[in-house]
Amino acid sequence: MTDVRELYLEDTLRDGRTIVIRATKADDRDRIRTAFSKLERQAIYTRWFSHKKELSEFELEEITEPDFETMVPLVATLMEDGEEMVIAGSRYMAYEGAHGIRAAEIAFTVEEEFQGYGLASRLLAELVNIARTKAIVRFEADVLPKNKTMLKVFEKSGMPMTLSREDGHIHVMLDLDR
Repeated sequence: MTDVRELYLEDTLRDGRTIVIRATKADDRDRIRTAFSKLERQAIYTRWFSHKKELSEFELEEITEPDFETMVPLVATLMEDGEEMVIAGSRYMAYEGAHGIRAAEIAFTVEEEFQGYGLASRLLAELVNIARTKAIVRFEADVLPKNKTMLKVFEKSGMPMTLSREDGHIHVMLDLDR
């Protein structure tokens, strides 16, 4: 892949609906704001480890106007009534880790209605493909222990995984180098 901004993949959900996995763009701001407003309170807590009513303007800008080097956000969308709707999102934030290892923190959000369709796994696979082209060798994520679904996504990824308990959450490390 030459430019992450050009990522555009069509896929089909088990129920036959067509989705698109693509990089975020500046005009996604309202779509992302709407998607966030549809999340249940517990889903927000599971993703952000806090309760919040909306995304800040800074967060929206970070998601919709990233540099695509250190911050790479992707969305899964579907057309409904002629409108593109964000149904899931993911992102990584790259950093220089210990011993000069390039790593990234990853995070995912999937609308409740679309959980169980494998969207987080599909988004993870695309983030891995992108990260490998940018010499990122490890993904890390903090996951609440009760978020068994996300832990299962990481486990099923096939990548070597290390888990450690830290301050009420599980720290996940995925080795992309193998």
